[in-house]
Amino acid sequence: MSTKQKAKKKPASFGDVARSALSVTSDVSLAEIDPSSTPGYTGDKVSGTKDLAVVAGELSELQERFFAASRAGAQQKVLLILQGMDTSGKGGIVRHVVGAVDPQGVKHYAFKAPTPAEKRHDFLWRVNKQLPGAGQIGVFDRSHYEDVLIHKVRGLSPAEEIERRYGAINDFEAELVRQGTTIIKVMLHISKDEQGARLAERLEREDKFWKFNPGDIDERESWEAYMDAYESAIERTHTDAAPWFVVPGDRKWYARLAVATLLQQALKGIDPRWPAADFDIKEQKRRLAAS
Repeated sequence: MSTKQKAKKKPASFGDVARSALSVTSDVSLAEIDPSSTPGYTGDKVSGTKDLAVVAGELSELQERFFAASRAGAQQKVLLILQGMDTSGKGGIVRHVVGAVDPQGVKHYAFKAPTPAEKRHDFLWRVNKQLPGAGQIGVFDRSHYEDVLIHKVRGLSPAEEIERRYGAINDFEAELVRQGTTIIKVMLHISKDEQGARLAERLEREDKFWKFNPGDIDERESWEAYMDAYESAIERTHTDAAPWFVVPGDRKWYARLAVATLLQQALKGIDPRWPAADFDIKEQKRRLAAS
């Protein structure tokens, strides 16, 4: 047997398998996805924390190249959409993942309930105003999906209007992709028990009171309805142009590593290049030495 034949195949890294491990089909069943699982990752919290630091470093370098390329005319954008129940970890993703890159290349927006002025327009009107520009990573903490999720659960719109909105979202996202936006749609999937534990912690710690909203308990009473609404939204808006990723969220360290890796892989796929110098390098070196 030759040396090549004896050589063991190098195991796939999490970066190699993250997209496939976290991607879903249009008929996803959230009940069949364990919120405490770590799809595609064989390590533990200790190794996951170390790996996140490595990925964050690579992500920072890629994002700087991405931003720099836009100064030379590159038009690509990235839009990270974070959805999930209250306490699912969206804020932690923003701090620990998006916070690893240069803020000048990030456009972050947390969507709340629409204002009276916004309600006078189509539901996508306010979303259009917050889209990232060339070279930016846009981050939506909640998004236009609230306008189908909440409306379905609370009965704020008739079924035919919600169905229309699914189609409008697909058209909207397809157009963004045609215009050079890479969309990463993430549903942070936590268990009801884990949410209860996180809410309880907020009620015990003074530094967490500001995060607590009594309405979160009201929403817990509609847990199953929200899971059904998420499944419907994923089924109707999971497309080749803008696929969904369901990230188990009970283990915060895993969710952060998973989203960081999805973002890293998206930027690797774009492969941004440093802009070439638009000046005579030798001449500028000469001028600098003489100054």
